[in-house]
Amino acid sequence: MVAKTAQEGTAEGTGVRTAASAEDQLVREGDAAGDYLERLLDVLDYDGDIDLDVEAGRAVVSIDGGDDLDKLVGDRGAVLEALQELTRLAVQQSLGSRSRLMLDIAGWRRGRRDELTELGTRTAKEVLDSGRSVRLRPMTPFERKVVHDAVAGIKGVVSESEGEEPRRQVVVSRSA
Repeated sequence: MVAKTAQEGTAEGTGVRTAASAEDQLVREGDAAGDYLERLLDVLDYDGDIDLDVEAGRAVVSIDGGDDLDKLVGDRGAVLEALQELTRLAVQQSLGSRSRLMLDIAGWRRGRRDELTELGTRTAKEVLDSGRSVRLRPMTPFERKVVHDAVAGIKGVVSESEGEEPRRQVVVSRSA
């Protein structure tokens, strides 16, 4: 799905940002990321299909279909996070601008998003029932955002992140 938001890119000569130019930039980011990841898969001798998309104002690159792709996810997504950062750096070097692209390998992020949404919802309901705040284990920025989004959908509770990376945690409390 391609997300379009009014006034997101800059129309040439007008100084007005347009959705088309912002989307074009995201497509260029996806293409640069795809090229980088294709070369990486070739070097590793891994098979995988690379899919490029634009969702919620960011380029999304997915690699699916290969037998060894779980090795590129690593324990709790650690290798995936590192590959995402390397891919962002490759895109920045290629295009000259910082990228916020999201990388998913073998559907790991999709599955993880579902787990974290359930965790956020369950934790919010627990806080409502008990009245006590709950501090979750340390999470990556991606994981924290998913939990915050899930908690935001439940009335009567709020969430905030506390601590320093890499030990930053989500705390869910009753709202005031």
